[in-house]
Amino acid sequence: MNREIAPAGLAPPPANYAHAVLSEGPARLLHTSGVVPVAPDGSVPESIDDQAEVVWANLRAMLDDAGMAPSDVVSVTTYAVIGQELVGVMAARDRALGGHRAASTLVTVPALAQPAWKMEIAIIASSPDGRPR
Repeated sequence: MNREIAPAGLAPPPANYAHAVLSEGPARLLHTSGVVPVAPDGSVPESIDDQAEVVWANLRAMLDDAGMAPSDVVSVTTYAVIGQELVGVMAARDRALGGHRAASTLVTVPALAQPAWKMEIAIIASSPDGRPR
């Protein structure tokens, strides 16, 4: 139901993501808000790499609750505070998606809503047939 779109003639993406993903047929859609790096106990890790792990754990909990899997993610939008090293953020995305490629946008911003937050992520997921897994 979700298929990567990679037209001939386009250069490949510069990282492990898809230029576009097409969802066809009846589906259940999950749209998240920007998910921030607050752990279940209310703590916020100091490093952006650890924050990325917390955000993806929170996203996985949302996917699980919706009866979806990481392979249902069709779009990822990551916001990171300017000046942060982003290699670990992209690596966390790749681990969380387990090799699945989704459309992905990375935006650097001067600040987020709380000074301790160095990044946040919003996703869109689509599962086939309109039924939970």
